[in-house]
Amino acid sequence: MKQGITRTIIRRHKANVILAVVFMLLLALFMLTSPQAFLSPHIYRAFLQTVPIIGILALGLTLVLVIGEIDLSFPSASALAGLVFAEIFIATGDSLLGLIGALVVGAAIGIANGLLITKVPIPSIVATLGMGFFLRGISDVLADGLARVLRGIGETQLSAVLIGDVGGSIPAQSLWFVGLAIVFALILFRHKFGNHILFVGDNPNTARMMSIDVAKTKIMVFVMMGVIAAFVGVLASVRLRTWFPTAGEGYLLPTMATVFVGGTSMFGGLGTILGTFISAFLVGSLEAGIVASGLGGFWTRLVFGLLILIAVAIHSLIERRRR
Repeated sequence: MKQGITRTIIRRHKANVILAVVFMLLLALFMLTSPQAFLSPHIYRAFLQTVPIIGILALGLTLVLVIGEIDLSFPSASALAGLVFAEIFIATGDSLLGLIGALVVGAAIGIANGLLITKVPIPSIVATLGMGFFLRGISDVLADGLARVLRGIGETQLSAVLIGDVGGSIPAQSLWFVGLAIVFALILFRHKFGNHILFVGDNPNTARMMSIDVAKTKIMVFVMMGVIAAFVGVLASVRLRTWFPTAGEGYLLPTMATVFVGGTSMFGGLGTILGTFISAFLVGSLEAGIVASGLGGFWTRLVFGLLILIAVAIHSLIERRRR
């Protein structure tokens, strides 16, 4: 009986099981090539501190891809929201007010993206690319190219909640990643709104015939992405205790690699939160493994680009066979 249940679970989550096996094999390879780094518990604690930044962004981007769209503005949205958080905290000393302000900015960016894509309409790759440049420009103008040091942020309750150590050893941001992954999985696969996202991504015309408001669904998904980007902007600023003008740069490629490698299709209608979750640690370990192997940090871009190409090619072949 138990063997039958196990086989059913493995069959249902075959792709995620394969992904987890690949991750374990990759760790084993890094342990052989860089035993000093990968046999030490410190590197796994570092993973729990850094992987959630990209992982949380990837959760939001997963839903955007499932509805058949793309968002290239989230790194700049994260930077601008982080700046808003920093300015409010420096002016008032109230970290919670800063967090609220940043999340409101993130939601507003999501609404703007959603309206441009559904009401104008502009293809999402163009709309979010332009929005990304626009937001980065606003950040640069407002900050005048200067960083914002968040003195005293480490002593606030918000810092303890976002990046504190739980049980003395588990970084809080890793628990946020787990919690948000569960929430996103419940939304996508156990909630009516998740059904709407899947239907809209699979075939918008069919979704309209089923009385699903396609434009509203897309706008809400972009709002979720904006809020997620803002949350990460605050998380990164609190962790570094400084907002930097370069905030968000370097998020795009690993986030997209995480989502594609995780098994979410760029053609919409198909996505996996569990795959994104596992993939975040796989992609996150690659950079550390490459650097520890002595290849240099520049190889990571090559590897991320190759991963995206392979993942998209596989999805294209699967989509062709499905049709």
